[in-house]
Amino acid sequence: MTATRRDLGWLLAAMAAVTLPLLWPAIPPLNDLPGHIGRYHIAATIARSPDLERAWEYHWSLIGNLGVDLPVIALAPLLGVEHAAKLIVMLIPAGFVAGLWAIGRSRGRATPPLVGFACALAYNHAFTLGFVNFALSTALAFLALAGWIALDRRPLLRGAIFLPVSWLLWIAHSSGWGMFGLMAWASAVMLARERDAGWRAAVLSATIACLPLATPVVTMIGVDGPPLDAFWVWPTKASAVASLLRDRWRWFDVASAAVIVMLIWTALRRRDWRIDPVVAAPGGVLLLAFLLLPHGAIGGAYIDMRLLAPACALLLCAVWIRPRRTAQRLATAGAAFLAIRMIATTVSYLSVAGVWTETEAAIAAMPRAARVLVLVAEPCSSDWRSDRLGHLGGLAVARRDVFQNGAWAIAGQQSLRIRSPADPVYRTDPSQLVYPADCEYITTDRDRALTGFDRRYFDHVWLIGLHGPVPSDLRVIFRNPRSTLYEVRSETR
Repeated sequence: MTATRRDLGWLLAAMAAVTLPLLWPAIPPLNDLPGHIGRYHIAATIARSPDLERAWEYHWSLIGNLGVDLPVIALAPLLGVEHAAKLIVMLIPAGFVAGLWAIGRSRGRATPPLVGFACALAYNHAFTLGFVNFALSTALAFLALAGWIALDRRPLLRGAIFLPVSWLLWIAHSSGWGMFGLMAWASAVMLARERDAGWRAAVLSATIACLPLATPVVTMIGVDGPPLDAFWVWPTKASAVASLLRDRWRWFDVASAAVIVMLIWTALRRRDWRIDPVVAAPGGVLLLAFLLLPHGAIGGAYIDMRLLAPACALLLCAVWIRPRRTAQRLATAGAAFLAIRMIATTVSYLSVAGVWTETEAAIAAMPRAARVLVLVAEPCSSDWRSDRLGHLGGLAVARRDVFQNGAWAIAGQQSLRIRSPADPVYRTDPSQLVYPADCEYITTDRDRALTGFDRRYFDHVWLIGLHGPVPSDLRVIFRNPRSTLYEVRSETR
């Protein structure tokens, strides 16, 4: 078998492996995805649904957060919104792997020996949290970086191609576009250095080459959005490293993250482990951005953490090892690491999917177009394991055209808006989340919400993972061990 066929075979096997955890669950069990599915449904059907129009508004606009929305909405008439969402999300880990492989090929080299470890990072914490638009933009950015490197010696053609590519990346997710800009600039600097340019000339030429990538900035001028609320939480930097592959079992996930960190540290120290600067520099600049960026800004969270897995993946793929026997052993170890992680992730996702199936059974009991106050028991982030139920209310929107209080409607980030009047307190995320009293978050209190919500607006209450007495005007219409659906008695409304 030729080296090219062997590399292609490895690519197909790795793409199949990272798709495995998403095959069986009806809906990929990612924390935010049900909420996104609700938004996709509204966008796809509001024009012909008076029930949705009474509760929501959807104003199409050019925003940097449409990566999964657009293909799902296009496919929804053919597949239904839930199947379309599953199909697109299944492509994201495969695209992540294909991007890493393409970056290696752009350098004219075979599959890097540590790439198996890098591919496992497709299931990083940001992906598990359901940041699917960002995850898609990461996969696209890796593929784009491969093309950017390959076209280094054809700058005019590269500029013409990457002007529209930069817009595609921005539309997918503005953070992914920014990430690609950093990667492209860093690789361009090192490519210029390979041509014996001095540092000053390399930086200048890379900056000029990247100017076409900056054109989406014009869309951000004068746009209203949430106020800048940047905040740095330094302890979360260390937590993000430990949570690099966070899923279900703390000991297993932290040990897996330690393997990734150990390999990168070893690569920096060993002289027989060579590092390709054109691939390593983009990873290094993303790592620096992870350290410098705040935890949250402009209505978003985990701004810094999102960059850590792509940074580590690139740094791993930049490593070349001598002697050959050591490289082969590590390649085998990487393949085993990937296989073990994917088997464990499959088991984890099937477990979460089973919880979702039992919990969402309440949706069938909801009247169409109901207005549902959703309250969800949410674990503290330090608890590690989560059944990811915080946005399950989005499935009620998709299946029953209801209004629920867990959607996102942030100006500049979503095109979704809520029609007034609505309950002034329980309107949007995170009003549905009920954390334990000793948690690090201060959000909704169960008892206060049940007594204080606007009964002129909400006609049903859905409690997920919450038990105990309720006000006398709430009548049970569905109950199982996971969730309870109440109807608000009409005489109180």
